[in-house]
Amino acid sequence: MQLKKLNLSQVLAVATSSLLAGTSQTVLAVDNNNDWQVDSSVLFYSETDRVSVVEPVVSARKKIGDDEYLKFKLVADALTGASPNGAIKTSSAQTFTTPSGSSTYTTAANTAPLDPSFHDTRGALSAEWEKPLNERLKGVFSANYSQEFDYSSLGLGANFSWDVNQRNTTLTAGVGYSLDQVKPVGGMPTGLTAMPTTTSVSKSKLGDTDDKTIASLLLGVTQVIGPKHLLQLNYTYSNEDGYLTDPYKILSVLDNSGNLRGTNPYLYEKRPTTRTRHALYLKDVKQFGADVLQFSYRYAWDDWGILSHTLDLRYRYELNAKNYLEPHLRYYLQDKADFYYYNLVDGSIPQFASADYRLGDLSTKTIGLKYGYVFAENHEFGIRTELIQQQAEGSAQFPDTDAVLVQLNYSFTF
Repeated sequence: MQLKKLNLSQVLAVATSSLLAGTSQTVLAVDNNNDWQVDSSVLFYSETDRVSVVEPVVSARKKIGDDEYLKFKLVADALTGASPNGAIKTSSAQTFTTPSGSSTYTTAANTAPLDPSFHDTRGALSAEWEKPLNERLKGVFSANYSQEFDYSSLGLGANFSWDVNQRNTTLTAGVGYSLDQVKPVGGMPTGLTAMPTTTSVSKSKLGDTDDKTIASLLLGVTQVIGPKHLLQLNYTYSNEDGYLTDPYKILSVLDNSGNLRGTNPYLYEKRPTTRTRHALYLKDVKQFGADVLQFSYRYAWDDWGILSHTLDLRYRYELNAKNYLEPHLRYYLQDKADFYYYNLVDGSIPQFASADYRLGDLSTKTIGLKYGYVFAENHEFGIRTELIQQQAEGSAQFPDTDAVLVQLNYSFTF
């Protein structure tokens, strides 16, 4: 579902990656033969008393010609747990209807309301064809498809890299387009209309399905600074158009006394139907002997009013020829959207409104460590553990969210 898809992408993307520029996490010396290079992983993610995720991933890359490659990637993930529905906590118990409208759930007094029906499974398949177009120009053409029970996405992309300045500079340009279909459980509620508090009343709906399109652009340059030093700068642009509202989120409406209004105290959220995003991404990679230091900074902004900063630091420390450690630090800071509201007040309902904490002022801190072991030629095992803390700034409504991420990796050739 759309809610889960957005949450998964935000939570699990603990390392900044550039649009249309995916790269393998493992480097294996297989470029000179026709073996398959396989990278596999299983990720486990768990928030305290909230969402849990299991995500296996398998990708395979094969050389089919001179500097020409095919790559396939298969992803499956399953999400379970509870997620904030957007309502505020109150001094008395609250009852809500589920998205299907066929049942209700109750939240205890002085507790942030969580929807316990939060669950989903997703499968995704992508393919890439990397081909040299001339001596210094390379193209990467991609296609991807993902399916959830209430959301599907089909995308195409093309990325071009041009080596200049005696191959010390690489210019990159890429485009992408995806067509998504939203099929929320219970249909798409009309924005800022009342959520029924009993199963005997039907919600107002826009329909059962709707579409969303995303067009994206990438421009970048990678510069060799020295024999063991690279610097990369990317600019990304994307435009989303269509149904961008989260159909499972609501807002609380208070009366002039600060209490839930007596009639229809909850409204479904409503977001704009377009969103334009921009991002600048700077990455510095430097080798010190056998060790490698990576630092990146991402500055992003959009026309919803959200502005964010992401700092990411990794250091790969080679213990010996077979073992390495890679500590990781990440910090993310975000300003709220223009239409983010903790709650609404009766008589002053805006054109757009959402109480989704992911659109509010928030910060995320991540600390992690990866251990890698090369136990045979072109065979590597790794385990990564991350501790993540997310804080909704300036709001006691949403307490800090603590999460643990563990990922197992195995790479090999055959």
